Amino acid sequence: MLVALGCSSESNPSGNAGGSGGGTSTDGAGAGGAGTGGAGTGGAGTGGAGTGGAPTEGTGGSGGTGGSATPADAAAMVPDMGIGANIGNTLENTTEWETGWGQPLITQAFINGMADNGIKTVRVPVAWDTYASNGTIDAAKMARVKEVVGWIEAAGMYSIVNIHWDGGWIYNEANDNKYKLTDDVKTKFASYWTQIATAFSDVGHKLILEGMNEEGNYWVNGVRDGGTPDYAALNEMNQLFVTTVRNQGGYNASRALLIAGFVTDIDRTCVDDFEVPTDPAGTKSLFLSIHYYTPYTFCGLDTVESWGSPKTTWGTDPEKAELKGLFDKLGAFSTQRSIPIILGEFAVTLGQNYPREAASRRLWMQSVVEASTSRGIVPVLWDTGSEIKRTDGSFSTEWQAVMDAANQ
Repeated sequence: MLVALGCSSESNPSGNAGGSGGGTSTDGAGAGGAGTGGAGTGGAGTGGAGTGGAPTEGTGGSGGTGGSATPADAAAMVPDMGIGANIGNTLENTTEWETGWGQPLITQAFINGMADNGIKTVRVPVAWDTYASNGTIDAAKMARVKEVVGWIEAAGMYSIVNIHWDGGWIYNEANDNKYKLTDDVKTKFASYWTQIATAFSDVGHKLILEGMNEEGNYWVNGVRDGGTPDYAALNEMNQLFVTTVRNQGGYNASRALLIAGFVTDIDRTCVDDFEVPTDPAGTKSLFLSIHYYTPYTFCGLDTVESWGSPKTTWGTDPEKAELKGLFDKLGAFSTQRSIPIILGEFAVTLGQNYPREAASRRLWMQSVVEASTSRGIVPVLWDTGSEIKRTDGSFSTEWQAVMDAANQ
């Protein structure tokens, strides 16, 4: 949800994340526009038992091809998923797909470079609705996403494909029903996930599908400021996502799925009213999505606002205690609900108007990675090219130090 990195449209300075601008700079903070920045039906497969024991491959459910009769174990996947990174401001671009926010076309060399440098999971945010025609996803764009996922899988990494901000249609951002869940949204959401899941039904368990980005942003009666989060609406959407994908058969019947926290915020998600969906695949195949940009004054803010001013350093004892407390809360919630966490985004801007101290950036990123991995959480860096070079997948000095520390 970081402004500078363009992963959301919402501003939420009081929460764990905040941002304002669907697509902005690749590095420094901004508030819109490209900047230059600083420094389904069918269950699991039907294969019968063989002489050597129960097989894992089946014939797939209706609407899918192939698949696995053994549901994915999300918690068991965590160690293999390691540390990940996003391909940000690219396939979720709502201006000119893939390149409209200043990014180059994704290449297999870039994907292979990330793998060679130690990235194990790649999140692929996608804008589908902007380029759909009468509710039908563009076939060429679907094929392009599949091509990128194929490169990721060939490189031995996990991939995560979602429905990203895409104009905020999931919570009616641009109309009078803002922050409300309406029937037309549910219909479109189910239709898109039917199309996406069907297209990926033959892709194996290294692909995780993610229901939405930070758009689980529903408020009772649409009143956000001073209002009450509408957990019933978010719970309904998470359930709709799981049920719809499972019904498309093939690997969808058993793959791991990633459900959304309330605007992916720790405090607003780790509450009694948040429900884990009922999963036809059982109780072990779901992840929960959380993002982390705290404190936002350090992570993303680059102009003085009424609610805060940019901070260029991080690492005081109270700041470290805040991070520990939030991750302790998240870890406890994960254990209580028996659902592992994917920290789908975390990052700190380089800063244009207020350049961040390099040592503080490294310390913050390293602290988030350590807090995650020590609690069985998969950390996935939000990156638009400032930490991971888009040509060969090589790392910035600060990110390389974080990866080196994690691998010691």
